[in-house]
Amino acid sequence: MIDLKYRGISVKNLRSTIAGKVLNEGQFEAIELHDKIFPFKTNEYVINELIDWNNYENDPIYNLVFPRKELIDNSDYQLLRDAMSGDNNSTIKTLSDDIRTRLNPHPSDQMLNVPSALEGIQHKYEQIILFFPKQGQTCHAYCTFCFRWPQFTGEKKWKFETAETNKVISYLRQNPQITDILFTGGDPMVMNVKSLKKYIQPILDANISSLKNIRIGTKSLSFWPYKYLIGEEGEEIVKLFSEITRRGLHLAFMAHFSHPRELQTDAVKQAVTRIKETGAVIRTQTPLIKKVNDDSSILRDLWQEQVQLGLIPYYLFIARDTGSKFFQAINLYEASNIFRDAFRQLSGLARTVRGPVMSTSSGKVLINGSINMGSEKFFVLEYLQARNPELVKRPFLARFNRDACWFDDLELMPNDFADLNNCQRL
Repeated sequence: MIDLKYRGISVKNLRSTIAGKVLNEGQFEAIELHDKIFPFKTNEYVINELIDWNNYENDPIYNLVFPRKELIDNSDYQLLRDAMSGDNNSTIKTLSDDIRTRLNPHPSDQMLNVPSALEGIQHKYEQIILFFPKQGQTCHAYCTFCFRWPQFTGEKKWKFETAETNKVISYLRQNPQITDILFTGGDPMVMNVKSLKKYIQPILDANISSLKNIRIGTKSLSFWPYKYLIGEEGEEIVKLFSEITRRGLHLAFMAHFSHPRELQTDAVKQAVTRIKETGAVIRTQTPLIKKVNDDSSILRDLWQEQVQLGLIPYYLFIARDTGSKFFQAINLYEASNIFRDAFRQLSGLARTVRGPVMSTSSGKVLINGSINMGSEKFFVLEYLQARNPELVKRPFLARFNRDACWFDDLELMPNDFADLNNCQRL
């Protein structure tokens, strides 16, 4: 039975859940060691309604949320294990900090996206800024692939956050080319409605004529749909969403779903209905993750079920080159084939999804497949978004590399429109 009051589950109380009856000591050890680098967190809804504990080691949601030993380099794992067995907190912290630093905590040069004197904001593409509200820099549960894991470690040097909405409003006024603001994290929907209003209401009241779209990036529909269904809090969130659309702004609810099972509970279906009734449009995205959704039939079902619920499939991403990517990486060729095989099985209504896409330093790069030219083979790529807007929708080639897992693994072919490795900043 789910307690409808949200309570996070960490390594401290995990053994008191069903996991305590099922997991072996080696698995608990892996979770506890992993927590020293990438914090572990889940909740009762994920554990009791989404995971099949009769086959948990092959369960996609278990693999989405519960870390395993292989996510940490073996030599680092052994060093941490020795330090923890000696209960040496100083050594554990030193080792953890060193490991994190080597795991590319800010992939795709995210620090380049921060406007001067505006911490907690990223502005990479002309039309949109990312807003990291201070109280929204955690999640209802943590995914093992998350590229924003530095937000959860407690290390301020790696964290994006701000509570200064007035500065954001000033920045929007000074940059009328910005039409979209994306509330992100962490997950802004971990905030109670009072905190959420403190960020959204001033923006609504500012009546910025150039602002057309408010986006909310969230995993809450998957990990805690009761957020939108319970008591006064649920009612007030629905009212806030309705207020956004009543003001003439488009509310894009950017929902993160990784597997069809996340769409199948009564709670998520009811929450989807309530959100859509406010006038919001729910768009969906996910990365391609090993042992979770790296199968074309899973992706086909995911997108078909989303359309049935009135959701709009949006992006399939390549997981960013950070954290445990070395274990979870799927090479670009395989990713392209998985996507194509899923896409060809969809009706036109689900073919709104784009992928596979890499969010690189220079922009969002779409892999359009591969072609043979003479005796050579090439990937066909294009930018869907770019730091330099001149690059958008202009196809380019990269020499085929069967083992490439990220943009930096590719050898780009000369072209006549830009130096792709030196894209201008905003």
